[in-house]
Amino acid sequence: MAKLETIRHSLSHIMAAAVQELFPKAKFGIGPAIDNGFYYDFELKRSLTPEDLPKIEKKAKQLIKKGLAFKKRKISKKEAQKLFKGQPYKLELIKEMKGGKIHVYETGDFIDLCKGPHVKSTKDLPSDVFKLTKIAGAYWKGSEKNQMLQRVYALAFSSKKELDEFLKKEAEAEKRDHRKLGKKLELFMIDEEFGQGLPLWLPKGAILRKIVMDFALNTYLNRGYELVSTPHIANLKLWKRSGHTDFYKESMFPPMRMKEIAKEEKDDYQLKPMNCPGHVKIYDSKIRSYKNLPLRLTEMGTVYRYERSGTLHGLIRVRSFTQDDAHIFCTPEQLHSEIVDMIDLTKYILNSFGFKEFEISLSIRDSKKKKEYLGSDKDWKLAEKALESALKSKKLSYTRYIGEAVFYGPKIDFLVSDAIGRKWQLTTIQVDFNFPEKFNLNYIDNKGKKKRPIMLHRALLGSLERFIGVLIEHYEGAFPLWLSPIQFMIIPVGSKHRSFAKKVAKSLKEQSFRAIVKDETETVSKKIREGEIQKIPYLLVVGDKEMKSQSVRVRKRGKGDIGIIKLSKFLKKVKIEQESKK
Repeated sequence: MAKLETIRHSLSHIMAAAVQELFPKAKFGIGPAIDNGFYYDFELKRSLTPEDLPKIEKKAKQLIKKGLAFKKRKISKKEAQKLFKGQPYKLELIKEMKGGKIHVYETGDFIDLCKGPHVKSTKDLPSDVFKLTKIAGAYWKGSEKNQMLQRVYALAFSSKKELDEFLKKEAEAEKRDHRKLGKKLELFMIDEEFGQGLPLWLPKGAILRKIVMDFALNTYLNRGYELVSTPHIANLKLWKRSGHTDFYKESMFPPMRMKEIAKEEKDDYQLKPMNCPGHVKIYDSKIRSYKNLPLRLTEMGTVYRYERSGTLHGLIRVRSFTQDDAHIFCTPEQLHSEIVDMIDLTKYILNSFGFKEFEISLSIRDSKKKKEYLGSDKDWKLAEKALESALKSKKLSYTRYIGEAVFYGPKIDFLVSDAIGRKWQLTTIQVDFNFPEKFNLNYIDNKGKKKRPIMLHRALLGSLERFIGVLIEHYEGAFPLWLSPIQFMIIPVGSKHRSFAKKVAKSLKEQSFRAIVKDETETVSKKIREGEIQKIPYLLVVGDKEMKSQSVRVRKRGKGDIGIIKLSKFLKKVKIEQESKK
């Protein structure tokens, strides 16, 4: 059997041939094989709709049944230009091609520019292993200056079983989509007028965000970190000195030109894309001794990074986000133990939020592209060795990625697996010898001499927005008790039970639980249904029997009615559950 990538590539040609039959005046872009399938870009007289996909798929399957051969030919540029007359995108590609001969593939009435490889015939293409899935806009060659084309995506696998399994997984992912759940559970919203990529946290979402932040921050403070806070903007000169304007400009918003506001202003300002220069300035605010190190500074710092509109995605990819940021300044002798401690802290934090499985990547500099990075060869070797030795000492497996380091140093990334096996990059740990050099940071060693500290950057949750987006999808919105914005809904059976319902709520709140009383004039069943839709962990129904016995009838999420329990006993039970973070 042909390689999967070859099958996918051949199927993209067949899909294009089907489009050609259905839309004879279609103009063709490109159609490569990609992860999980393929796509093809078209310029058509009308916009495609989801209803067109089954028609194109049906036509493609009809072409497959014909047993059409994939014929490869070599032709001259002149012949190619004649052959693709009326196809502007193909003509543009032909013009850019070097060499005298051009490869084309012919399948039935469809001809395409292509080097291959392809299957010999459509007889080698099973008709039940692919499915057209969606239509999207795509600029020609990825440039917003070019024509917007219509891109048709498809899935393709080696067998129908693999396709069905993937579709099942996709359906599960669709159910867990944090954008849909965020709206349904009233956690957050994106408002176009307010701004793309700028999430607005609704009351329940803001509580969830606070729970996550408080747990992380309290953990860090208990582990020897010191809390700081830095402004959202800083002088443009700072970002020039740090190297951000040279190496990170594409991800920064335009500077604030202060002279446009007042002529006497001499300096321009910049929304901060990172928190590190602020922490560097705090370190440098006084003379430091080796006795003061390591110095661990942390903040929940909000940063602003430019992302193209087309890449924004709910909470996962935004333009404003808050990081559980920290920077550690240490001596070379302390470097190894600090990295090891960070790895241990990462595992504790991720495990606490329910992420038990993860992969680790070590991103290092591409030594062939040194101009893209700050720092000397010696510093880079030391930094890369420090990270790698820490991973080895913890006996953790990892994958090295050349050229994936940030401009100021190498890094370790943790990719967690969610409930359905998808990988998400969250935690980052970076070694930086460059910022201390650029900002002339020093400490006094035990001999009274000035020495350069080593700086570590780390964000364990990463972006809070992204982390919460992943958290929503991991739990499908059904958060464990300790994370649930509303933990208990108390439902009085009638108006005479409202007073007792409020007493139950008060007892829960006195134990630092989050509880609401649902006392609207609705039926009990309707209130229960609403509580279940909102995925509240516990619904407590109180009526005559419960009021008389100082008890609650407990409905637990996922288990239904588990019976009547004394309020005092129930409080002890949920206190244990809350503390266990299960």
